[in-house]
Amino acid sequence: MKVNRHDTAIVFSDPQEVLSEKTGGWALPKGKITRSLYTLVNFGLALFALNASSFAASDAKKSSPVAKPTIVLVHGAFAESSSWNGVVKRLLAQGYPVVAAANPLRGLHSDAEYVASIFKSIPGPIVAVGHSYGGSVITDAAAGNSNVRALVYVAGLAPDTGESAADIGDRFPGSTLGPTLAPPTTLPDGGKDLYIQQDKFPLQFAADVPKPEAKLMAVTQRPVTESALHEAAAQAAWKTIPSWFIFGSLDKNITEAAHKFMAQRAHAKATVDVKGASHVVMVSHPDAVTAIIEKAAESMGQ
Repeated sequence: MKVNRHDTAIVFSDPQEVLSEKTGGWALPKGKITRSLYTLVNFGLALFALNASSFAASDAKKSSPVAKPTIVLVHGAFAESSSWNGVVKRLLAQGYPVVAAANPLRGLHSDAEYVASIFKSIPGPIVAVGHSYGGSVITDAAAGNSNVRALVYVAGLAPDTGESAADIGDRFPGSTLGPTLAPPTTLPDGGKDLYIQQDKFPLQFAADVPKPEAKLMAVTQRPVTESALHEAAAQAAWKTIPSWFIFGSLDKNITEAAHKFMAQRAHAKATVDVKGASHVVMVSHPDAVTAIIEKAAESMGQ
């Protein structure tokens, strides 16, 4: 086929099929040219639709929000899940799925197995957050679970393998917890439950929390077994999982020196020492605690 414009005709393979230009427009012949143009138009439309759908899929992929990790909060001894309320409220407002686990406080290994079962029930990435003795629990429970991508210690214990909470206390003396404990409650199996005396609880545990709230915390505190504080950690997840630490400078349960040592030993990504904060820094400073949890969560996308 030979195409000429204005002074030339379009010549087809069949000499009888000719298009002439008249008044600026083409007079289309019937036959091969009509079928050819029809085929080309359909092909062009199909190609356009394919490209459009590809661009749409690409744009949708770019605009789809990345699923946020689940934040699992594990309370420690002499506390319970509601101690996380201020932090939970803020995390939910930011769109994070949150689980506040009810730590049994019966024994480090059994507590860790329980929390590990919670980790295993959650699809997708997890940020494990432990307060006080709850730090010991996540240290053991997170080991070997590839979904746990970050550990956050909130005035939390981060023992090494073979180390107990009591060992850390002995290594860094200065805690005033012992004299504030009530006489142990003997359990049917011969074990002992430990509580903080209610009248001593506010000053020892929550000195920077409004006194009416601290008194409520004293009443609702959950006991920990004495043996749990002496059980050595079987695993130390902070050796393989990135960690973040936040604690109060006036923590009377675990000394500031102990917190700093554990953070340095774990090569923490960030360490926040909240000046004047008590052992329950998540209650008195929920914004600061939420911020470091979010940093740990955001690190997964980097």
